[in-house]
Amino acid sequence: MSLELWAEKLKVSTNNMLNPDLKLNPKIFDKDVEQAPTRNGYGEGLVLAGDQDENVVVLCADLTESTRADAFAKKYPKRFFQVGVAEQNLATIAAGLGISGKIPFISSYATFSPGRNWEQIRTTITYNDSNVKIAGAHTGVSVGPDGATHQAIEDIATMRVLANMKVFAPCDAIEARKATMAAAKIWGPVYLRFAREKSPVMTTEKTHFAPGVAEIFWESKKPEVLIIGCGPILHNALVAAKELEEEGTGSVVLNCHTIKPLDEKQIIELTKKYKAVVTVEEHQVAGGLGGAVAECLAKHYPAPIEFIGMQDVYGESGKPAELIEKYGMGVKDIKAAVKKALKRKK
Repeated sequence: MSLELWAEKLKVSTNNMLNPDLKLNPKIFDKDVEQAPTRNGYGEGLVLAGDQDENVVVLCADLTESTRADAFAKKYPKRFFQVGVAEQNLATIAAGLGISGKIPFISSYATFSPGRNWEQIRTTITYNDSNVKIAGAHTGVSVGPDGATHQAIEDIATMRVLANMKVFAPCDAIEARKATMAAAKIWGPVYLRFAREKSPVMTTEKTHFAPGVAEIFWESKKPEVLIIGCGPILHNALVAAKELEEEGTGSVVLNCHTIKPLDEKQIIELTKKYKAVVTVEEHQVAGGLGGAVAECLAKHYPAPIEFIGMQDVYGESGKPAELIEKYGMGVKDIKAAVKKALKRKK
């Protein structure tokens, strides 16, 4: 058998470990896989949610195009409100709309909203269980050259600690659109986390999405470890799982797009099967997805766990891919964490 034929056969066999029930993108591991920023899905979802319900309104803090709220503003100008550079006002006005029958979405960079206006979100939105949806764009270090001041890496932690708040971190643009539309139909505060940089489209229109339900994207024939990821960096987890499979280590990769409410039942069941866990996120490991999973397992089923994410540091200016590697969130880092977790398992 030629080297080329062997490589193609191996590719087909490993791709078969993608969950067929989810109808994932068949080009998920290809170099020419379609790429789009998750913020694009947010913009598309806003328009579709607005089409479905005239109570959907959108507010922005002077970042309409960057957050992709511009499409909604153009189609529904009377339902769009430009608040300007005043994120505290952005949250407070939305809180009033949210308890008055409207479904307001507020859009800004996540370092400003929910960063700068956290107290207003707490006191006027979540304390009153106001029906507000908060879209935080430009999250993670993959924001790139804008640097640490614009790279939100604490937002999952600050949002999930708030009572009444739900937290979504969609893995790609298609899932982001679905999450946005779902948020419009959920009563109460919702935080939606989006990225700036283009990232691989892993799902399709037919891929199942339901708030609070994590999905198995990859399952080896003989899994030894559970990898739980969220957001666009989930693609690195899938590539790591594929390479580990080729090296003789099986895994399961779980897309945990909803960090709150966490799919505790499935996480506990899978952890009981495989006894070792690795979490993957483009966020501080303290308080993020890894923190949520660790809290769940500490209470219900303690197991060896390793955390991929920002390790108590800030980012810096640079190319997105280079920053992911520098801060230990690349494919090689995930593979190393898997091997470390498996050693602890034994």
